[in-house]
Amino acid sequence: MSIPFSHDHVGVSVTPEELDATVDWYSSKLGFTVDQRFDSHGTTFVFLVSGPVKIELLAGASNRQAPTRDVLTSMDPARLHHFCLAVEDLDATVAALRDLDVPLIGGPMQVAAIGQRIAFVTDNLGNIIEFAEPGTGPAARRN
Repeated sequence: MSIPFSHDHVGVSVTPEELDATVDWYSSKLGFTVDQRFDSHGTTFVFLVSGPVKIELLAGASNRQAPTRDVLTSMDPARLHHFCLAVEDLDATVAALRDLDVPLIGGPMQVAAIGQRIAFVTDNLGNIIEFAEPGTGPAARRN
């Protein structure tokens, strides 16, 4: 059986104390805007949008993860590792991130198997974000 999917959003848990700083980080560093903010079931939810990309912040966590400084050493323990944002020009994106004092934790690097160049950063909470240029490899041609 094949179930048709499309991507809706990525959810990121934050502490209530870090919610406003996280909204500010995504707004000032990546250009996201607040689409919705509401309280439900004792949790504050904030939906951030940038074009078709949507991130849901859920303010209910009691502690935060340790910061990541290197993407290659961040793959343990088993967990959701990162989310990826597609960009048209990785070099321009990396330059803009550096201008905004957002340090890279990996890349830019070429991944020959998928025909893409990628780079990684972390948000203010240590969540890993990948940026990827359009690919030319077999995976890209299937899309």
